[in-house]
Amino acid sequence: MTTSESHRHIEAVERHAAHNYHPLPVVIASGDGAWVTDVDGRRYLDCLAAYSALNLGHAHPRLVAVAHEQLDRLTLVSRAFHHDRMAAFVTGLADLVGPLVVAEGPGGTGEAMVLPMNTGAEAVESAIKVVRKHAHDVRGIAEPEIVVADGNFHGRTTTIVSFSGDPDARDGFGPYTPGFVSVPYGDADALAAALTERTAAVLLEPIQGEAGVVTPPPGYLARVREATAERGVLLVADEIQSGLARAGSTLAISHDGVRPDLVTLGKALGGGIVPVSAVVGSSEVLGVLTPGTHGSTFGGNPLAAAVAAEVVAMLADGTWQERSRTLGARLHDGLSELVGHGLSSVRGRGLWAGIDVAPEVGTARDVAERLLARGILAKDTHTTTLRLAPPLVITAEEIDWLLDRLRDCLAAV
Repeated sequence: MTTSESHRHIEAVERHAAHNYHPLPVVIASGDGAWVTDVDGRRYLDCLAAYSALNLGHAHPRLVAVAHEQLDRLTLVSRAFHHDRMAAFVTGLADLVGPLVVAEGPGGTGEAMVLPMNTGAEAVESAIKVVRKHAHDVRGIAEPEIVVADGNFHGRTTTIVSFSGDPDARDGFGPYTPGFVSVPYGDADALAAALTERTAAVLLEPIQGEAGVVTPPPGYLARVREATAERGVLLVADEIQSGLARAGSTLAISHDGVRPDLVTLGKALGGGIVPVSAVVGSSEVLGVLTPGTHGSTFGGNPLAAAVAAEVVAMLADGTWQERSRTLGARLHDGLSELVGHGLSSVRGRGLWAGIDVAPEVGTARDVAERLLARGILAKDTHTTTLRLAPPLVITAEEIDWLLDRLRDCLAAV
């Protein structure tokens, strides 16, 4: 495909695909590890990793092999029947995540249980249903409320945008679903004050991704856990972007020594091959679901379960988590040196960073386009913040290469 054909591709997409995204002007044709190649044969270092869905990189050979093998055997039966890939998936995920979730707070100490779904938003919607059902059945709350944080991003369904503070995501999509109370992120006192007899749960991102990789103040999550436990309120951690080694640990909330009652997972769970999500928690909470109360035709399908089980197996020994911590330290050290030299601030944890671009440099979109011209894919959020989230297969040398080109982008202005 020539450059003119690439332009025709973009024009066709702009004409026939809904304009709910504003992609950078590149047409990607293949990927391998931390790199992708466009239709003109130019290679780019992928520093977005599909919003953390590609934590293990493009076309990881272990995951591709499992997917190919499963495609030849069985892809879908629906949950009307058992299939031979489900046990390995739910058992492996319960073993990996269960100890980080179960045995603290009002969710009880029951055995870890997994609710398989497909997309991240679907996992959050499922968690909302579960905590409402738990509040109704266990605590006798007729009209339960859920406390959320300002600046949140949990998806774009009609219920979720009802408690979004982002006007692009929310405005014009009413009427809105009631039952949510929003408080400032990072303010444990405000959150504790918002808890009432009607509060079923608190739903938080341990690190707010879409808001610009915003990390919580020290002690915040521990104080939230303490306040919710005292009031018998469930704590739900949305780890769809931050989880599965992205932030240097299996769950980002573990960095603060906190166990939530439920955790939502997605993105990286599917290895960048198929959409897979899940809610993980104690059987005492997820046990409120009974046949007919919730479902998904594709949730936990054989192809998804096979790939996700392999992802879980790859994460089991902690190698990827350690890699994220070590290389993340290198990335953040390099970014910190650019504060005052085109960057106004840097945040994040592990191989995940939000960098605020100084006004004189331009917008974050401007910087993303300059990086694109230098062979790096990154994405802006809002106006001034650029997100960096390379696949965990990135090397130290590639991180240095990224930092050199970012420095060049900032200095060129």
